[in-house]
Amino acid sequence: MAWIEPEVTRKPKRPMFLCVLSNTKTAHIPKLSAAGKTAELTDYTPAGDAELMETGNIISVPVLPMTPPYDTPTPAIMTRSALKLTDAPYHFINSGLIVTPEVPCIDLKAKPGEDIREPIAVYDVQEICMRAKFLAKRLRNQVDHVVIGESIPGGTTTAMGVLMALGYNGNVSSSADENPLVLKKQVIEEGLKASGLTFGCLKDDPMKAIACMGDPMMPAVVGLVTGFQGTDVSVVLAGGTQMVAVYALIKHLGLNTEKLAIATTRYVVEDKSANFIELTRVLGVPAVYVADPGFGKSELKGLHRYETGTIKEGAGAGGAMYLAGLYGISQDDFRSEVENVCKLLKAGH
Repeated sequence: MAWIEPEVTRKPKRPMFLCVLSNTKTAHIPKLSAAGKTAELTDYTPAGDAELMETGNIISVPVLPMTPPYDTPTPAIMTRSALKLTDAPYHFINSGLIVTPEVPCIDLKAKPGEDIREPIAVYDVQEICMRAKFLAKRLRNQVDHVVIGESIPGGTTTAMGVLMALGYNGNVSSSADENPLVLKKQVIEEGLKASGLTFGCLKDDPMKAIACMGDPMMPAVVGLVTGFQGTDVSVVLAGGTQMVAVYALIKHLGLNTEKLAIATTRYVVEDKSANFIELTRVLGVPAVYVADPGFGKSELKGLHRYETGTIKEGAGAGGAMYLAGLYGISQDDFRSEVENVCKLLKAGH
């Protein structure tokens, strides 16, 4: 599979990368998320990702975000590498963090997400969306091309919950070797029941779908996209099935999707436990970009684990690689930079 599909050669004049950092207590459910060595440590993952992307290392969090049992390093290593190679401007956005990073963040004043088995999973959905919209309006005169990523453990489960509330039967991906789909579906069924919902009942009320079954990353990204509407700014949603859910929300809100695309890694596309491509076709996503970091050629065992399905996407990695492709960065140069980041971290060996 190619470095970027389809091939893109035009370098944007004014690109920007945004990464929304959030937490949901849904990630505390044992064996649901692999975005951390333990369920409790997932609280630190978005903060750790931000610190790594900004500085190349962690500052305040107790442990580097890893996926057990092979200590496969977080996808933030890919995002860090792409941002360093391109020197593209970027911002981190705090939308409901439990632990805040020791690097600059734009704060949307959102509360962390609750367990979706509670009646309300996300409080103040409209307010989060509105603040993100204001932020996009402030930024839109500075950019012509925006890539929006996310870091939120447990986010594939909330994504699946929102998709089901909107009426889509889709299997989401996972940050683990074995996708715990049975557990995810059980949690979602309990969540739908707790909120008095049924499959597809919120197709005309997507914001309520976020409030009942989603996470605080979703209204932030929806608000950002809303704020860029009516301009020449093109937006790429950087992520796998989580960004498919966000795209579905945007579509059900009746927003213009002509300038929207999704960028992800080939590891998401090739995940046989999920149906990413099928969902993008059903939803009519205008363009899907697939990035391949070529980790099969790496000597680092931790990077090889990506090739076998341990971690697939996160921290906007697919979109950051898409951005690197726009800048003409080769796959070999990109992989070499990722290896340099790993060596400095003493990770992935």
